[in-house]
Amino acid sequence: MTSKATTKAVRVKVPRPQPDLSFETALGQGRLVCGIDEVGRGPLAGPVVTAAVVLPAGGLPDALARAINDSKALSLRAREALEPEIRAHALAVALAEASAAEIDDLNIHKATLLAMKRAYEALPGEPPAVALIDGKFKPDLSCLMEAIVKGDGRSQSIAAASIVAKVARDREMMRLAELHPQYGWDRNAGYPTPEHLEALRRHGVTPHHRVTFAPVRAQIERAG
Repeated sequence: MTSKATTKAVRVKVPRPQPDLSFETALGQGRLVCGIDEVGRGPLAGPVVTAAVVLPAGGLPDALARAINDSKALSLRAREALEPEIRAHALAVALAEASAAEIDDLNIHKATLLAMKRAYEALPGEPPAVALIDGKFKPDLSCLMEAIVKGDGRSQSIAAASIVAKVARDREMMRLAELHPQYGWDRNAGYPTPEHLEALRRHGVTPHHRVTFAPVRAQIERAG
């Protein structure tokens, strides 16, 4: 009788690559470079927030550079700890947003582009000659632009911007949660969680909801 050997699959955890300065070095070539990222395209409420960050030519200090990554890959505690460190070491940081009303008026894509343009133009000092932008976005900027898919996990400048934008938007949603506590925005940041959707059905729509987004529009139609 022949016995069959059984093999057990072993999962090997592959380390997540760290964002580096490859894009900054290749495109900067002695020019000022900023990273731009957005947070909040998917929620049903609140603004879309963007950040623009200009890092020194050598990037962030080693320990800080090793700690930053795409904001979605970091815990709330890590983001809150990293945000002031990024601000302390960056050459320039700017935040901007497009409101829920602007999102409804323009659509989320155009509103995101507008917020990115606002963040770039709000940077203090010399305007960057190059903007590295997360995703496939190309806002109307007066500089060379490079759209980088998954850039928040690849470019140190974009990763820094993603953290700054995420921290700012989360704080804004916590502030709005104090005005409208029934929606759980301090926990769900306005995303369509079951808690948020149930609160929409029970309590209706606030001025901070995006009325063109399907669940919100459906609630308005039910109430009307």
